[in-house]
Amino acid sequence: MTVPVLRLAAFTDPARTDASAGGNPAGVVLDASALDEAAMQAIAAEVGYAETAFVTERSVGGDPRHSRLRYFSPVAEVPFCGHATVATAVALARRDGVGALTFETSVGPITIQTGATDAGLTASFTSVDPQVRPIAPEVLARLLELLGATPSSLHPGYPPRLAFAGNWHPVLVFSSQTEFDAFGFDPAAMRALMDEQGWAGTVTTLAVLGDTEFEARNLFPVGTLTEDPATGSAAASVGGYLRELGLVRPPTRVVIHQGRHVGRPSLLLVDVPATGGIVVSGAATEIA
Repeated sequence: MTVPVLRLAAFTDPARTDASAGGNPAGVVLDASALDEAAMQAIAAEVGYAETAFVTERSVGGDPRHSRLRYFSPVAEVPFCGHATVATAVALARRDGVGALTFETSVGPITIQTGATDAGLTASFTSVDPQVRPIAPEVLARLLELLGATPSSLHPGYPPRLAFAGNWHPVLVFSSQTEFDAFGFDPAAMRALMDEQGWAGTVTTLAVLGDTEFEARNLFPVGTLTEDPATGSAAASVGGYLRELGLVRPPTRVVIHQGRHVGRPSLLLVDVPATGGIVVSGAATEIA
């Protein structure tokens, strides 16, 4: 059976003339109702992107704009994936028209608003309610060691935390752009720590560009990948982290740049309300 797979780059930067060369590639299967888990995993491995999204139920409760999604990396199912959510929403908007969508996921229902701009189609998803908790000191020490960093490498105004808005992400904010740009890590050792701790998303590192502007590197060692070009679930988690620690005054918009270190510049817009889920917005373009 041949299964059509769409390929889109999510969180492209419309201001860049080479926007199609940026963003985070995702596979999208708009009708996976006949696929079992093994088949979806095999397709995700063949596509080879960080994640592929599968619409396993096209019309939940008879509503054509209410779907059920599952997400697979090349090696395993993941609970939630922001960039694949945006890619799927844009693909559905292209087929069915813009407007509101609801995706049932393993972390709960996700609401998405799609729209059309001069630069193309965009999508905004609202995360589940975020959670923030401390990182155990011994785990933080191991994580810093893997990055070749020390506690003094971190920004004193942004304490390290675990943040959740669909996936758990450790959030580390570096004190200088130089250290943020220069750190490296062993992918196998990082993956072992992430699996041990149940971090299904990414390790999120940030550099501060302004009060509400950051650059991110999201570490995601899986297959041949080491860093994610754009990470919607991490962006939502960062929004929750900033709100929980009182580092922004909601409602506000946070701008996150990502992907420079892997040659795919990306732009994520994060709207932080006073309460509730975090809204992450971005554009998506089809990959030839």
